[in-house]
Amino acid sequence: MSANKLTALALLGLLAATSAASGQGLGNSPYSRLGLGDFNPNTGGVRQQGMGGVGLAAPNAVQVNDLNPALVYYVNRTTYEAAFTGQIKDLKSGSASQRTGSGSLGYLAFGLPISRRWGVALSLRPLTTVDYKSQRISTLPAGDQTAQVITEYTGDGGLTQLALSQGIRLAKGLTIGLTSSYVFGSIDRTTSALVVPSNVSSTEVLKKVATIDHVQYNDFAFRAGLHYRYDFNKNLALNAAGVYSFQSNLGGTRTQQQDEQNANGTSLLTAPIELGSASGQTVLPASWQAGLSLDNNKNWSISADVARQQWSKYRDFGTATIPLDDTWRVGLGGEIAPDPSSVTNYFKRVAYRFGVSAGQLAYRPGGQTLPDRSVSLGFSFPFPTSSVLDATTLNLALIYGQRGNNDQVTVDGQSQFNIKENYLKAQVGISLNNRWFIKRRIE
Repeated sequence: MSANKLTALALLGLLAATSAASGQGLGNSPYSRLGLGDFNPNTGGVRQQGMGGVGLAAPNAVQVNDLNPALVYYVNRTTYEAAFTGQIKDLKSGSASQRTGSGSLGYLAFGLPISRRWGVALSLRPLTTVDYKSQRISTLPAGDQTAQVITEYTGDGGLTQLALSQGIRLAKGLTIGLTSSYVFGSIDRTTSALVVPSNVSSTEVLKKVATIDHVQYNDFAFRAGLHYRYDFNKNLALNAAGVYSFQSNLGGTRTQQQDEQNANGTSLLTAPIELGSASGQTVLPASWQAGLSLDNNKNWSISADVARQQWSKYRDFGTATIPLDDTWRVGLGGEIAPDPSSVTNYFKRVAYRFGVSAGQLAYRPGGQTLPDRSVSLGFSFPFPTSSVLDATTLNLALIYGQRGNNDQVTVDGQSQFNIKENYLKAQVGISLNNRWFIKRRIE
């Protein structure tokens, strides 16, 4: 086995092991308290992230692009990919601020051309992530004194999807695809209340009551895609694509418990008190995406995508716990590799990417729309020993974005500040390409 392949496999293993160890944490992300958590939209892998999350209509032969299952057809070599995501974010609400960081699985993917008309890809990636911790302090009369009530909200967990994508060529330039996903995972949300009398002594043991809500999910989801490529000439092609993600009714089992804890959150009971359990369904809303791209079939492309998701139809076990609205997102991005075949200048073989995106969150505090904006850069660094039959690429995407704002609004008759997130996200991945079933005549 070549040193090139050994290095790539080692990096793949390291990324997979690091991702598994880190879990799905976001740091403290207050907006992940809503719905099923922070939803990871269908914005592809490292290549697409470096272009503003676009690429719905941008085929690629050496990287797995299951953003649109119809594009899986274009993978012409056996391809392995793994990616790791890390981020630093600053949170601000009114005069309060916090900085936090995290690392998590980006994705694992495997693509394989089955025939001249059929390609498949298998991937594992987070679908939603829940990771938040916040407090609210209020007062209440307690005899002749005033007591403080500290209410704490925490949550962790999320959903993961294991997806099989298939792309089939129907006619010249026309491909269709289908992604079948198994969605699984669990979400834990805890609400606790601690009453602190004004005359409490430093030696007094304070107790709080915590209610724990645990939901285990598992079900299937489906996404269909269409792609058409028209060649104006050998140096210019137009691509158009559309993807529809069907609404999914995720089956789940909810278990509720009550616990008695000390002020540090340590349980004072032998086991939490079971309050009951129930089975039900959570609606994961449908969405659609459309995209256009131009390329020269060699070293550059530019893409634009638009997406909309019907979060107004979200229901959790039959109820809309927090009213959500439909969301939209638009993105524009491109890439260029100055000279992919250069043997004298390595940096002409590097792929450079850029992108911008804008959208809105599903939550509307006080009827106000919360924006979600980002800019991104991306790079693909081919290993110097890469060849036509055996190529390895290190991929990098850097995204700077803002979510929400710090405006003061009135919600349910109470004044509050929105939460603004400034974040810097990095996604690093490795792609290993190899031609299978080719017998070498010269060793």
